[in-house]
Amino acid sequence: MTTRATRLILLVVAALLVGCATGSPRPSGGAVAAQLVAGVSGDGAFPHLQALQGIADSNGGNRASPGPGYEASVDYVASVLHDAGYEVTTTTYPVIPGERRDDTRQLMLRQVIAQTRTGDPEDVVMAGAHLDSVPDGPGINDNGTGVAALLEIATRLGGSPPVDHAIRFAFWGSEEDDLNGSTYYVETLPGPDRDALMLYLNLDMVGSPNAGYFVQGGQGHKPSQTGPPGSAEVARVLADQLATTGVTATHTTFDRASDYTAFVAAGIPSGGVLTGDTEDKSAREAQSWGGHAGEAYDRCYHSACDRIDNVDRTALDRNIRAVAATLAHFATSTNPRLM
Repeated sequence: MTTRATRLILLVVAALLVGCATGSPRPSGGAVAAQLVAGVSGDGAFPHLQALQGIADSNGGNRASPGPGYEASVDYVASVLHDAGYEVTTTTYPVIPGERRDDTRQLMLRQVIAQTRTGDPEDVVMAGAHLDSVPDGPGINDNGTGVAALLEIATRLGGSPPVDHAIRFAFWGSEEDDLNGSTYYVETLPGPDRDALMLYLNLDMVGSPNAGYFVQGGQGHKPSQTGPPGSAEVARVLADQLATTGVTATHTTFDRASDYTAFVAAGIPSGGVLTGDTEDKSAREAQSWGGHAGEAYDRCYHSACDRIDNVDRTALDRNIRAVAATLAHFATSTNPRLM
């Protein structure tokens, strides 16, 4: 019998014993998903957006890394997750300050990683969003919405949920500067820890004011576009869950720089959700999703006007519910591996 098989048997026995001792059976995977989705909302995420806006307003109008607005954002996120009962670490990564890449100086910046205390740590479902903004604005849609969505899901889930597989949340630094935070994390992750990752799910702009509904994974002609084997299944579940909120998502490629890049390169099944940036919404998309044809999904992309009133709360709510259901689906799956 394999070590993993032995461990699974022990986990099952332990779960049965807990159920007998408490008199109440462990919730099924479907029940966990239903309870989580019923609890999360865009309204629940909004206080986190307000906090990020306040941090930017108090720190020169942005949360760019390196910078005081970014550091305050790290402290805020770590505190929320700690209070929710997670194992929280602020891992560091190196950056070269300024635009001179021949500069030998390095700064060590922090980013936040939090993991449930329950679930198999050798089968981890991971989701991430970048915590930094560009220097030109507070970055509330890009990417305060991704951060707020994950914080809403994490706090509703709690640090010790009844899941089979551990859930890890990441809040990346320096996405706006060559993806430094996520790239360093993946490249320095020890082999066994990298092997433990079942999948990675990326949230980057999930509340664009003229929102589209896009799901990444399994589309394209090259591995860098489709993602590794298993990515199509992640995208399918995401799209199915978005459909339950009333929208039909468009499947698209991994064709823009974001924090999924290092995970795709490392062969980890990946998926992503986004609501669009500078490209114009088509007439067909406007008919399907609402909004305005011929206008950008987010006219305030990378600008000072990317403030809290730039967020479509309906799009934020739909994406939060879809991501929550997707994480619960995989975290309670009896067949966790996608490859």
